[in-house]
Amino acid sequence: MKKSIAEAIGTAVLVIIGCGTAMLVGCDAASGSGYLLTALAFGLTIVAMAYSIGNISGCHINPAVSLAFLMRGEISKSDFISYVISQCVGGICGSAVLAAIFSLGGVADKTGGFGANGLAGVNGNVVAGLLVEIVLTFIFVMAILGVTSKKAQHGSFGGLVIGLSLVLVHILGIGLTGTSVNPARSFGPALFAAFTGNAAPLASLWVFIVGPLVGAALAAICMDFLESK
Repeated sequence: MKKSIAEAIGTAVLVIIGCGTAMLVGCDAASGSGYLLTALAFGLTIVAMAYSIGNISGCHINPAVSLAFLMRGEISKSDFISYVISQCVGGICGSAVLAAIFSLGGVADKTGGFGANGLAGVNGNVVAGLLVEIVLTFIFVMAILGVTSKKAQHGSFGGLVIGLSLVLVHILGIGLTGTSVNPARSFGPALFAAFTGNAAPLASLWVFIVGPLVGAALAAICMDFLESK
């Protein structure tokens, strides 16, 4: 139960800080600083959560990461299911907090959709969007698996490496798909965007579920191969 609560809290914080920053500063091609601020917001949140709940749940806060650990036999099926449910609940709660803050404060959402992911950066091309999410998730999850491997020699710097890896993939991905690499991070904002009349993120949500899960699965398979004797 405590692991699930930790995962829900971590995912909620990721959405509040990451998507909240995107909503506040904007993420369009003319706002390069907005790209970097949003990338840093997501990455630094991972660093903070890794060192706060990492010793409780492992700080997956991402169904794709949990899938990779399941495939490598590092978490049980029951833990995987409870983690994914908790992460999605956390994503919804984080979006609800943003809705309250921006509504009560009368603050404009510069993304137009709670920082939800979309395909506008790839001109609506589903294949391109899937490819972006698969590749970026593969890179991100490979970094996580490498850092958390029993063979890793990163000591207490693992959380920092993972956070910076998320910053890395966001720098490229924000302008293309908004960078999901995390189905739970995409789910909550897409749901709330639909509630406010913007149905586009919800219509393309499947891309940001399938892409990250495929990318994570490929990363797990690749890491198993590379570590095999």
